[in-house]
Amino acid sequence: MPSRQGFVCVIALLSFYSETQGLPHSRRFQVKNHEHGTDPKPKFTEKYFPQILDHFNYNSMGNGTFDQRYLITDEYWKRGYGPIFFYTGNEGDIWEFALNSGFITELAAQQRALVIFAEHRYYGKSLPFGEDSFNIPEVGLLTVEQALADYAIMITELKGQLGASACPVIVFGGSYGGMLSVYMRLRYPNIVAGALAASAPILSTAGMGEPKQFFQDVTSDFENYAPECGDAVRGAFQRLQDLARVEDYRRIQSAFSLCQTPSSDKDTRQLNGFLRNAFTLMAMLDYPYSTHFMGNMPANPVKVPLSGRLLAFDPCCMIRPRGIVYNSTGDLTCFDLYTLYVECADPTGCGLGFNSLAWDYQACTEIEMCFESNNVTDMFPVMPFTVKSREQYCSKRWGVIPRLGWLKTQFWGDALSTASNIIFSNGDLDPWANGGVRKSLSSSLIAINISEGAHHLDLRGANDADPASVIKARKMESDTIAQWVKMERYG
Repeated sequence: MPSRQGFVCVIALLSFYSETQGLPHSRRFQVKNHEHGTDPKPKFTEKYFPQILDHFNYNSMGNGTFDQRYLITDEYWKRGYGPIFFYTGNEGDIWEFALNSGFITELAAQQRALVIFAEHRYYGKSLPFGEDSFNIPEVGLLTVEQALADYAIMITELKGQLGASACPVIVFGGSYGGMLSVYMRLRYPNIVAGALAASAPILSTAGMGEPKQFFQDVTSDFENYAPECGDAVRGAFQRLQDLARVEDYRRIQSAFSLCQTPSSDKDTRQLNGFLRNAFTLMAMLDYPYSTHFMGNMPANPVKVPLSGRLLAFDPCCMIRPRGIVYNSTGDLTCFDLYTLYVECADPTGCGLGFNSLAWDYQACTEIEMCFESNNVTDMFPVMPFTVKSREQYCSKRWGVIPRLGWLKTQFWGDALSTASNIIFSNGDLDPWANGGVRKSLSSSLIAINISEGAHHLDLRGANDADPASVIKARKMESDTIAQWVKMERYG
């Protein structure tokens, strides 16, 4: 029988999952600063840029354009002189990233910079073809290369409009946005003077990682806090498999407060993915204070499943909560597996709504994420996701065959030594970290490792609960960026 801690670890996920992925899509991107109860500081102005639909094929769309959203503030800018800090928006609504990247505006206040957060095409409100954007072939204009060209055009034209032609540009990004920041420096060094890439898995997503790495590192996050948690969770998942094997689906429904009774191996796999994804989210967002990024999370969420306040559950009831529902909205009375979690080409999760469609397509084309759990190096059920299974899924869903190794070919792979002016920051608590650059490659290709950092913690604004490691990292980043700006200005 699984241990008490295994039950508690797993049931805690249901509560946090309802607070994050369970929110309706329209409620996941609220334009206010929840953590301080006030509007964001500085106050961004939301604008739209007439962006070219297809930068690389004159015949397909001619010079057709779409409205690309961006946020801008000149509150701290020394007009015409101060640098431009440009956030290369990633897979979501741009407000979500602007409100959770306070370090950039804090640094802008120090260095008197103009700040721009640009939304990635096909995400948020930057839909080239409106609700038809995810039809075939319209979705075909969603590529890394098109997004980079968007940013290059936007930077160039805005600099002209704002009288900022002499202002050095530093790009920032977290996660996929961090990858784009690296690529901007590689592809457009004439436009971008330097890049801060936080938690950017540029190696693993280019097919140069280990399939077992990601979920192994998620497991390590929990085991580093409580070594027994890994075996406990393995036992809980095994108990779930035992119940499924004898088709005791009603007990599974009761134990996990599911809205529908499972009835097949497909439903069991969906439940496994739903739970594994919740563990993943907790590991990524293991910040030292409560946050409202990608949903609601308490401080140090990885520690919460084994906290004393959850030890009141009776393990004999197969992790069923007794009268306690961890649901920040109070709306959910049960869990609808197929509404709250969508299986896709990214085993770590695509999210919900239109944004999930865009990310699924990208994971089927250029971005490789063949991560899988094996129940040996990690605590999760055996859930393979091979190159072949990815190919089959993507062919059926989007009519495309992934091109293996394209990002490696297009953006230098691990042969980055001749590049310059890039900071690769990673937190040791982040399961994405080991898919990125962890060692400095030269004096201007700098790796900063944050021992107590979760997913791009260094991009978040200063907080009293920040560990010393992230305070030190931000100081190094600040000093380095100031040097880049000085070099660009004076040579």
